[in-house]
Amino acid sequence: MCVLEVRDMDSQYVWKNQKKLRTGYTTGSCAAGAAKAAVQMLLGEETVGQVKLRTPKGVTLYLDVERIVRNPGGVVCAIQKDSGDDPDVTDGVYVYAKVEKTEEKGVKIRGGEGIGIVTRKGLEQAVGEPAINRIPRQMIREAVEGVCSSYGYEKGISVVISIPEGTELARRTFNPRLGIEGGISVLGTTGIVEPMSEQALVDTIYAQMSVIKSGGYEVCYAVPGNYGSDFLSDTWGYQGKAAVKCSNYIGETIDIAVRLGMKGLLFAGHIGKLIKVAAGIMNTHSQQADGRFEILAAHAALAGARTEVIREIMGSVTTAEALARMSEEKLLEPAMKTIMAKMEDHLEKRAGDSLEIGAVMFSPKYGILGMTRKAVKLSEEVKK
Repeated sequence: MCVLEVRDMDSQYVWKNQKKLRTGYTTGSCAAGAAKAAVQMLLGEETVGQVKLRTPKGVTLYLDVERIVRNPGGVVCAIQKDSGDDPDVTDGVYVYAKVEKTEEKGVKIRGGEGIGIVTRKGLEQAVGEPAINRIPRQMIREAVEGVCSSYGYEKGISVVISIPEGTELARRTFNPRLGIEGGISVLGTTGIVEPMSEQALVDTIYAQMSVIKSGGYEVCYAVPGNYGSDFLSDTWGYQGKAAVKCSNYIGETIDIAVRLGMKGLLFAGHIGKLIKVAAGIMNTHSQQADGRFEILAAHAALAGARTEVIREIMGSVTTAEALARMSEEKLLEPAMKTIMAKMEDHLEKRAGDSLEIGAVMFSPKYGILGMTRKAVKLSEEVKK
């Protein structure tokens, strides 16, 4: 499917969690490669079996060109996406480019079957435009213009990008939540897919919050996962129009809120994730840090827990087990007060002066365990 031109073979791989993982290439690279090959066949009138593409990251790809169809005045071809060892829903899909000559100069890029349409403000493209992001558009345009220049062609080229499986795949992405309807997005800032890329998740958080802000909200919720979403719905009757799913990226979510000029941010999460913030842990993934039981034990000790109880809390397997023991000893309420105070301190240090910030933490059995001082105020501002 593809050969990478590299001086060092290890540059085809990245190391994640002590594993050597193979890199891949983005839908943007596929679209640019397909467009370049199709224009070469349109202007050169010869079949192109492989196309060379230089990515923004500086890696050169040799992409196999497949599913070639010649139409009167146009050419269609496809490049198959290879996500490497990244668990990407688009792995293996075919990205098509249909090109035709036009009298109007320049390269006109449009979306075809399976490419989503932007329906809400705040994304890279305007409402009504196909969800082909800025860097992929630039890659497509530069690839097409390079071919036109080499053939001395001075008129225009129409490029239609399509991913026939995109409509179905979109249901497994964040696109419906972001306001991208009818298909998937053509993405990629470097042209290369790095397995288990944290940046891709952070970019999704940015896109979600940008859409929320463009929708008129200056204060929003952030929830690590479905537990937080369910809590907002079941406990506070909120349906989630202004809730960002931040996964483990507490610190990055705060940074994004500051960058976008949000006025307030309220985290709502299960104790299993959110309690780590009380120790200043801003990436709550278990492979980054844990500390749940150390935090609970330390604050239980501050509340007067006996040594025996502290040991039992430290030896707990789940937070539910630790909470039950603290409740039996009537330590839960005082410990949660000091935990929420530390959590507030760490959140405010990360947020700085320009962003009001707070948190509410809960468990399925005990409900709301604690709230920072500004939590209720921030929630009311979101509801307005």
